[in-house]
Amino acid sequence: MRPRALSRTTSMLSHPSPHPAPQSPAAGAVSLTDRPSGTRRSLLLKACLFATGLSGIVAEFVLSTLATYLLGNAILQWTLVMSLMLFAMGAGTRVSRALHRHLLDCFIAVEFLLSLLCAVSSVSIYTLAAFTESLNLFIYALAIAIGLLIGMEIPLVARINETYETLRTNIAGVLEQDYYGALAGGLLFAFVALPRLGLTYTPLALGALNFSVAATLFLRCRGSLRRPRLLGAGLIACTAILAGLALTVEPIILYGQQSRYRDKIIHAEQTPYQNIVLTQFRDTYWLFLDGSLQFSSFDEARYHEPLVHPAMQLSRDRRRVLILGGGDGLAAREALKYAEVEELVLVDLDPGVTKLGRTHPALRRLNANAFDSPRLRVINMDGALYVRDEPGLFDVVIIDLPDPKSVALARLFSLEFYQLLRRRLAPGGVLVTQSTSPAMAPSVFQSIGKTLRAAGFSVLPYHTSVPSMGDWGWHLATAPDAASEALLRRRFAALTYAGITTRYLTAELSAAMLAFGKEPPGSADEVEINTELRPVLPTYYRAGRWGLL
Repeated sequence: MRPRALSRTTSMLSHPSPHPAPQSPAAGAVSLTDRPSGTRRSLLLKACLFATGLSGIVAEFVLSTLATYLLGNAILQWTLVMSLMLFAMGAGTRVSRALHRHLLDCFIAVEFLLSLLCAVSSVSIYTLAAFTESLNLFIYALAIAIGLLIGMEIPLVARINETYETLRTNIAGVLEQDYYGALAGGLLFAFVALPRLGLTYTPLALGALNFSVAATLFLRCRGSLRRPRLLGAGLIACTAILAGLALTVEPIILYGQQSRYRDKIIHAEQTPYQNIVLTQFRDTYWLFLDGSLQFSSFDEARYHEPLVHPAMQLSRDRRRVLILGGGDGLAAREALKYAEVEELVLVDLDPGVTKLGRTHPALRRLNANAFDSPRLRVINMDGALYVRDEPGLFDVVIIDLPDPKSVALARLFSLEFYQLLRRRLAPGGVLVTQSTSPAMAPSVFQSIGKTLRAAGFSVLPYHTSVPSMGDWGWHLATAPDAASEALLRRRFAALTYAGITTRYLTAELSAAMLAFGKEPPGSADEVEINTELRPVLPTYYRAGRWGLL
């Protein structure tokens, strides 16, 4: 004999009642009779979820970008921040299960809290940067807190919306709007927020978006709320805080950013690619990209002259020259000293850097108005893509890129890239690349030389002292049929730089730059070749002795 309950259930399934009992709405949800149309309420909820989906993904991108800029190591920081936020979103979903009543009140409260956390994220991080360098724990804690609140949004909206739609339609519609919002947020961050609002105003815009969601629901559904006075107080408080931040965010951010630099910031800009900062002390200027020094006007000639002139002097011809990087125009200044140069192509990914070199009075003086030369052609695109698609040959290739501290940059120091460049080098042509410090990062220096040799070049390492950067090195490379390494060394040591005005280079210095003392500059057996599939340079770079500087 079957249990009575099971018998009854089976009977109901076999003979459904013509008048099924109405389902009670979710606790805290609003009955259809409270509004002229439940459809309008459902559409409002989904529109809010679209906005919160947009805000959530942008919040993740903002924190990841901040962590990269302030802590370095882009892949590690993006991985940690995104993973922590996703974990926290899962935890937030679980926390939402504990909320049984007044769900609309809870959702509005969550949006108020999110608006504040998003709005103050950048300000609080930069403020702390003025007092401590240990920002990682705070950034990660903030990522977890924001992720926790984001994770509560979808379950709350889905439970509120179940009053108006069937389960299948409800879940599909809620997730659909969240995913669409995430797509819109990603596009907005990449093409509008970061390049136009930067890390100063993008978090504030996020806070305003979450606030608008909460305020809209509060005003439209006030009569259905359990605690309208408390939420009204939250509305007023958030309005005051966001308005105060809008008035003070820029000086606060500038104060925090200024604390990271010894000298006065005269230009600060966040582009889609990096953070650009130009500082000044008296008549000396420093350019930083993502916090890393690119040059000091005090001694930049000690870097740019050895980078450019040996390659230009040793090349069989100098009619067509390619510079990869060098958006400040200082390497171009040196290359344009040669009357034989008919076309100088400068390829830099970031138009923000080349615009600064072209327009800022200090940089225009330093680069001798190189960007005004009719022989110079500037192209803003990925250097690897340009080299791949460029059909012509170059007599001299000058690689003036930032240090290969990230996988993206290491790709431009890889075996595959050097092999591509070899095919773009004219007969008798010369390639030169900056190769970081052989003293501070010897494994990076050795790996670059070993990778160039693996690409089929004759390679000559050399270095000199740049006071603001330490001992700095380069690798000069030619096709083996143009010169063996021994012949390349003899020609380099005999350079005189006749007819070229230099501030630092002399004939005597050429031979001195080839001497490395007892620490051999050649490729050590234990150092690997850097390839696109196995980018070892970022690992070697992080293992360097930079803390000794």
